Amino acid sequence: MLADKLNPFIIRYNELSKQLSSPDITSDIKRMTLLSREQSSLLKIVEKAKEYQALVKDIADAKVMLGDSEMFEMAKEELRELEPRKPELEEEIKLLLLPKDPNDDRNIIVELRAGAGGDEAAIFVGDLFDAYTRYADLKGWSVELISTSPSDAGGFKEVIALIKGDQVYSRLKYEGGIHRVQRVPATESQGRVHTSAITVAVMAEVDDVEIQINASDLKIDVMRSSGNGGQSVNTTDSAVRITHLPSGLVVTNQDGKSQHKNKDAAMKVLKARLYDIQMQEAQAKDSEARSAQVGTGDRSGRIRTYNYPQNRISDHRITLTLYRLAEIMHGGLLDEIIEPLIADHQGKMVDAAGL
Repeated sequence: MLADKLNPFIIRYNELSKQLSSPDITSDIKRMTLLSREQSSLLKIVEKAKEYQALVKDIADAKVMLGDSEMFEMAKEELRELEPRKPELEEEIKLLLLPKDPNDDRNIIVELRAGAGGDEAAIFVGDLFDAYTRYADLKGWSVELISTSPSDAGGFKEVIALIKGDQVYSRLKYEGGIHRVQRVPATESQGRVHTSAITVAVMAEVDDVEIQINASDLKIDVMRSSGNGGQSVNTTDSAVRITHLPSGLVVTNQDGKSQHKNKDAAMKVLKARLYDIQMQEAQAKDSEARSAQVGTGDRSGRIRTYNYPQNRISDHRITLTLYRLAEIMHGGLLDEIIEPLIADHQGKMVDAAGL
């Protein structure tokens, strides 16, 4: 029974309350912080568990009253109000019982790169990044550019940015993969539709404790910056290239005028990439968990198509098609795609957990 699965959460929550009131804990800030976080993570499920237990009791009491002729009509009315709430509450609880992605609360580093399609792909990198920026504004998140590589025809060959805020990874993790765009380029005189593609990588931001890098494993080169960047460009060695020798990963950053800031930004990207590799390898070892996840699949796969002539946007993982491409892109209304992806993902997890 569902009620039996909820009791351990209530018991643990009460245990934590007692521990947090103990003088031994209140004098140990680190321990108190850990226990407070655990208790906070249990709060929603405990609240719903108590609500569910009270509802089940009220329904049982009302059914008993059905046997009393004087209370019969009142009991029927109570059951009409109470019983529809039970399946709704059970669904809410099932979602809360699902294992939480440990990265969901993290900020992200997102990388967009132009692929097949040349100039059109680069232009779409800029378009999609603009859509992400508008979406971030709607969510109250902040977007910090780490690195850009402008294209001569407009747009970008590459954009790397840090997006910070509440539950950023939990929503944008579904963006990783190949995004295909179909539209008529401005330079196309015959009106023919061209198809191009870009890749998006979404990586959780990590700290020094989670990813430790030995200085001996790094090869750091400094060089003159190239391209736009102000008066200091080509006059100081501010660009930084970091090579992680064990993995062969290379990160270059030249957007900032300060060599120190460029190095910090490059290290942030390197750590995120290394953490992402570790995460992908761990998921690959567990084929069942991997197949149940929507947002962390094979990044070589096409996940979405943007067809401008038809004003159509299609997500191929859940066969979702919307004829609101312009509104979604220009208004940052990505929740119209992300919410169905989350619902599909949660449904698969509920089935896998047998809830």
